[in-house]
Amino acid sequence: MAKSNQDIHDWDVENQAFWEKTGKSIASRNLWISIPSLLMGFAIWLMWGMITVQMLNLGFPFEASQLFTLTAIAGLSGATLRIPASFMIRIAGGRNTVFLTTALLMIPAAGTGFALMDPTTPLWVFQLMALLSGIGGGNFACSMSNISTFYPKSQQGYALGMNAGLGNFGVTSMQILIPLVMTAGVFGVIAGDPLELQRASGTLIGRIEAGTPTWIQNAGFIWLVFLIPLAFAGWFGMNNLRTITPDPGSPLSAFGKILGLYLVGFIAAAIGLYLFLPSPVGLGILNMWLALPLTIVITLLMLRMIPGEIKPNIQKQFAIFSNKHTWSMTVLYILTFGSFIGFSAALPLSITVIFGNMMDIAADGTVTRIRNPDGPSALTWAWIGPFVGALIRPIGGWISDKVGGSIVTQVISVVMVFASVATGYVMMLAYNSTDPNAYFAIFLLLFIVLFAASGIGNGSTFRTIGVIFDMHQKGPVLGWTSAVAAYGAFIAPRVMGEQIQAGTPEMAMYGFAVFYALCLVVNWWFYLRKNAYVKNP
Repeated sequence: MAKSNQDIHDWDVENQAFWEKTGKSIASRNLWISIPSLLMGFAIWLMWGMITVQMLNLGFPFEASQLFTLTAIAGLSGATLRIPASFMIRIAGGRNTVFLTTALLMIPAAGTGFALMDPTTPLWVFQLMALLSGIGGGNFACSMSNISTFYPKSQQGYALGMNAGLGNFGVTSMQILIPLVMTAGVFGVIAGDPLELQRASGTLIGRIEAGTPTWIQNAGFIWLVFLIPLAFAGWFGMNNLRTITPDPGSPLSAFGKILGLYLVGFIAAAIGLYLFLPSPVGLGILNMWLALPLTIVITLLMLRMIPGEIKPNIQKQFAIFSNKHTWSMTVLYILTFGSFIGFSAALPLSITVIFGNMMDIAADGTVTRIRNPDGPSALTWAWIGPFVGALIRPIGGWISDKVGGSIVTQVISVVMVFASVATGYVMMLAYNSTDPNAYFAIFLLLFIVLFAASGIGNGSTFRTIGVIFDMHQKGPVLGWTSAVAAYGAFIAPRVMGEQIQAGTPEMAMYGFAVFYALCLVVNWWFYLRKNAYVKNP
């Protein structure tokens, strides 16, 4: 057996004796380095939801609509990068991939910190940092693909649920840590001077009044504290499995392949964003429902056109698209992870807009929408839902290993249909109320139910994929399905934002409920009916 920081040529985890004697300890070490690395990816990918709220509170010279495009840019970039990232492990090896993709996160982390030091920083700089922060979203696909190869089928639910579930704590960690680190000059003179809040803000521990000094730049710099040691841990503690990656080449060669694949994703994402975003950022000639599939198609076409030695490997893995289960699991993964990541990105904005304002009835009966001075802070409350969803995700995998993944998926789908309808109704009442605060508790509780159900469903769908597909296909399938589902981070904020702006926030949630009902039918047809293709995998 090779040393821990070298390639492993003999790997047979379906052999119980090998697993108990050798495989388990190696798999566990790789898993526990993978988890915090993935956590950092989620944190940096989705940090714009919190940063933009605070940029508004600090009076950065941008319109709210301009700032919220940063969340959309990061969402689309991260989702698109997952497509090429799903092929990295087979081409470049797990150790090489996790090390480099974790190290690359230092670029958007440090760049965002420096950009936030100066309120006069041009918008395009923030847009570039948002695009680069998509690396964190893309890393999920290669991380899951890698970990899936270390564990036997009987433990796929556990392994993938732990990696994704604890990795998803990056969302919660970011939503808790960013507001806290902005309250103190933890990096001294290196991070520069603070700015003063123009509007009240908040943290986990309470409200922060206007006029308070705020180091918003710490929202970027703080991640370097974790990324530097994690990059070393990935390089010295993880392994390349030669049974999965027969010829990763030298480390420099592998790094070149990884960077080339991510370049494909960045180019495709930039094209899609340019066609979608309005002037002066882009052309604004395509709506979201055309821009997204076009971005996916461009990415896949560019991958097929890659020359050289990696082309045969990519084309071989394109065989997943001829398998009907790839498409059914894509739909079901949108149901679970797409909902989790979409609501994570959209919830801060929903709290800020729906409960940060209220209806005011004048003496003559005129109804206007005014600011709610006692509205709840998104920075105080938005972390709870993603925390519950991430915490319960490994439990979903564990239950699915016991009773089957598809039956668990069916149960949570029913819950999500009813919870989505109820949430939409409460959002409608709050938006049109003179006292929206009265609806906040039930609003937050319903979203927690949605997050919990989607978290359990994440674990169950991972179990299903791990059982249906063999060792060589499940990694690319995990990457592909997670890529498409990750567009939820782009779709949900856009749909909910548009409907809130139109004064009908409930319509977004009712639309999600219809989709969840369709997922019930897909899951039953493929995996639960009497003559199902695969019975309750």
